[in-house]
Parts: sequence; structure tokens; C-alpha cells
Amino acid sequence: MNFYSVIIGTELLNGRRKDAHFAFLNEQLLKRGWIHKGSFIIKDEPEFIENTFKLIKSDPKSVMFSFGGIGATPDDYTRVCSANVFTSGDMEINKGVEEAILDTFGKEAYPHRINMATLPLNASLLKNVVTNVPGYYLEDRFFFVPGFPAMAKAMIVEALDKHYMKNDIEEFRLTLSAYSSENNLVDTMKSISSDVDMSSLPIIDGDKRYTVISIGSDTKEKTQIEFDKFVNYCENNNIKYVLKDIRESKI
Repeated sequence: MNFYSVIIGTELLNGRRKDAHFAFLNEQLLKRGWIHKGSFIIKDEPEFIENTFKLIKSDPKSVMFSFGGIGATPDDYTRVCSANVFTSGDMEINKGVEEAILDTFGKEAYPHRINMATLPLNASLLKNVVTNVPGYYLEDRFFFVPGFPAMAKAMIVEALDKHYMKNDIEEFRLTLSAYSSENNLVDTMKSISSDVDMSSLPIIDGDKRYTVISIGSDTKEKTQIEFDKFVNYCENNNIKYVLKDIRESKI
């Protein structure tokens, strides 16, 4: 699966608040063997929100976590935007959310808080451990949680534990640090098989300059074959290398 986060909040872009969602979600994904494919921080702007959702929906393997905009104020657009994109605009009063709002706020649920019970059609719910007003999700892969980290964190864990507990596809990865510029390694990079994940990271650390090459795939054999291309290039060209990331090994 391809994981995306959409963090909605003009206050993040203009500097009034700092984001706390990406780091937590990313940590939870990595613990389970998943990685982000993309993350977006965007304005509270309905058309832009919908276009971002559409982009992610176009990926048949997408799993999305959307943060913010599911409250009851005029700038909370996410419920309507998610309906427009994922349920053709169809919405309904979700009885579970309606009950939670009435139980929590009583008469103060009206006239505004009760509007949070209007969700896209057939939404499932995520428990809110702070205010009791649930988040929601669609198709078991599009998750919508509040912008408050204290509420969102528990919902993220609930969603992942229920639907994406662990990536069953193993990845085998090898890393080397070569005392060489990236430029010298480009031809070897071009020879790497397209079904193998390769990354190249140039490092300048004081007077040390080197390139970290990382190769990963779903089999040990494939990973080793592609990784050995870099090892052989270094040995054939008298380039010093270390079979790990120098930064991690404290060399």
C-alpha cells in the first residue's frame, strides 16, 4: 500500500502553529514496516482540499490520513470535501456520531456541534479519547481525524492496528558509503534494475565528502546482485567504501 498524509491548516503555513502530525504518523508507519509515499500540508481551501484528495484517490493502492477540518466551525471543510470526492457528495447523519455528541454536550450540541454528525455516506468511526466525538473513515483506507494531536494520535493507532498492523512484504536492504562524488556513480545507478529501490545521498561533513548508496528489494538475492554493482565499481576504481552508512557508524 502507498501511504499519504494530508495536513490541513493555514495556521501551519503562516507559522502560527507547528505541525506535530507527520512525525507521529511516520513513526507509526515505520514501526509496522510501511513508509510514506507523500505528505501534503495545505491551506483550508475547499477546492484545493478536494484536488489533493482526488490526486490520492487516483492511486489504487493509496491509504490516506487527513488531519483537520472535521469540526463545526465555518472553516471546517473536510467532511463536505471528502463526501464530494469519495461518495459523490452523498452525506448522512451518522447515528453513532450524533449519539456521541448528544451524550457529551447535551443541549449545547445545538445549533452547531450537532453538524459534526453529518458525514459522507457509509462512514465508519474512530474513537475520540478526548472529546468522545469520533473521527471517521471510508473504504477502510481513507481516514479523517481532528487537527488536535491529542485526539488524532489515538485514532491513527486504532486505524493502523485494525487495518494495517504490519506490512507482510519483507524488504532486504544493503547500504554502503563510498568516498566518491555522486557523479562518478551515475552510470552504475543507471544499470540498477527498475524493480529495485535505490537511493543516493551525497554527504558533506566538514572535510569528509562521500555518497551513501542504499539498495532494497523483496529478496536477498536480488538486493545482493544489484548492490554488488556498486561494490565492484568501487573496487575496480580504487574507491574506498564502507559497507554501511558512515554517519551511523560514527567513523
